[in-house]
Amino acid sequence: MKRWLNNNFGFTKGEFNGVLALLVLILLITLFPYIYSLVKPEEPVDEEEQLAVLKLSALNSKDTSRLKIHHRVEYKPKTRIKERFIFDPNTIGSAEWQKLGLSARQAQAILTYRSRGGQFRKTEDLRKMYTISDRMYAELAPYVHIKNKAEQQNRAFVPRPAFVKPALKVIELNGADTTELDLIKGVGMTFANRIVKYRNRIGGFYKKEQLMEVFGIDSVKYLELKDQVRIDETKIRKININTAGVEDFKNNPYIRYKQVNAMVQYRKQHGNYKELADLSRVAILTPETIALLKPYLIFEP
Repeated sequence: MKRWLNNNFGFTKGEFNGVLALLVLILLITLFPYIYSLVKPEEPVDEEEQLAVLKLSALNSKDTSRLKIHHRVEYKPKTRIKERFIFDPNTIGSAEWQKLGLSARQAQAILTYRSRGGQFRKTEDLRKMYTISDRMYAELAPYVHIKNKAEQQNRAFVPRPAFVKPALKVIELNGADTTELDLIKGVGMTFANRIVKYRNRIGGFYKKEQLMEVFGIDSVKYLELKDQVRIDETKIRKININTAGVEDFKNNPYIRYKQVNAMVQYRKQHGNYKELADLSRVAILTPETIALLKPYLIFEP
C-alpha cells in the first residue's frame, strides 16, 4: 500500500504516516458509541420506583374505566313511563297521548289527523294510525272509550237555567233627586237634571205623559221610561189662586205673564175665585190654559 501511494501520489514517509494516523482516528470516532454501549455497566433498577410506576399505571386504568362507565350511564336513554287510563281518542290532547306512551311527534300526528276531519268511530280505527304499532294498539285497546253522538250531544247541550229578567226599579218622579233618576234605565244624568228643572217649574208631575214635555224626551224615549216611574200627586206644589201673585207663576210654562197679571187684577176687582169655572171669566185665559193649571190650583179664602 505504501508503495502504491508513493507511486500514485508521491507521498513521503512522513506524509504517509500522517494519513495513516488520520484514518485510524476516524475509525475510532465512528466505532466509539458502539464500543461504549458494550463496555458500560448497567445501572441497578430501584425497586420502589418501579413499584410506584406500576401502581400509577393501575390507578390510571381504573379511572379510565370509571369514566367510561359514567359516560355510558349519563347518556343512557330514559325509559318512558307509560300510564293507563280510560280515554277517548277523539278528545284527548298531546299531553295525554304522551302519558299513554307515544312520543310528542306521534301524538302530533294524531292531532293533525283529527284537525283535518279524521275521527275514531270504533276502537279498531286506531290501527289505521301508522304512529301506533300493533303492540301499542294491543296495550291501549282495553282503555279506549269512544263517546257516541248522543253522549256528545248531551254533553254539548247542557241545559242552562232560564234567564230571569231583573225587575226594574220604579222611581217616584216628584220626590226623586238626580241621583235616583239616574238609576232609571235610559235616563242618565243629563235627562235627570232636565226632569228636575222642569218639575220645579211646573210644581210637579200629575201624569207620566208630562215627561214628553221635557226637552229631548220624545214618544220613543217615553215608552222606554214609563214603566220605570210612578206619580205621587200628594207631592205636587199647590197654589192658592186667591192669595197668589205674579211671582208664584214665574217661569211656569203653562201660563204667560200677561195671563197671570189679568187673573190677579180680575180677583182684585171682583173678589176671590170660588171654583175653577170662575177663571173662564178672565177673557185672556183659554180653556187649554185653565185645564193645564187645574191640578196645581186650590181655592181657599
